[in-house]
Amino acid sequence: MIFTVTPLYALPLAAIFLVLWFRVSSVRSAVGISFGDAGNMLLLQRVRQHGNFVEWTCFVLILMILAEGMQAPAIYLHVSGALLLIGRIAHPFGLKPGNAGHPLRYVGNGTNILATLNAMICIGANLFLR
Repeated sequence: MIFTVTPLYALPLAAIFLVLWFRVSSVRSAVGISFGDAGNMLLLQRVRQHGNFVEWTCFVLILMILAEGMQAPAIYLHVSGALLLIGRIAHPFGLKPGNAGHPLRYVGNGTNILATLNAMICIGANLFLR
């Protein structure tokens, strides 16, 4: 089987992953902290931005590739992919120290949950409605 939809989202998400990784590495290099955050709030923020990205992106991409492998309709895969991409772009800008209620954090988390639920429904429909 050739996957055609999920890679369209995996590629830009991989680029975002690298940008977020570079942001962590640049702070680590600048302040000389090779492990943990040593109480540096900027490093902690960047680590969590990258970590949250990894936690959500890997999970949703796995669900999407499973749904695509089960021949879910492309439109539903695009919905999950677009929501994930939007959320992963927005979330790092909303993950700010001292502001747990930043609107972009809500956008990021909300779109991730919707992308996950959509992909789960695609898988469930293929498992139980065929």
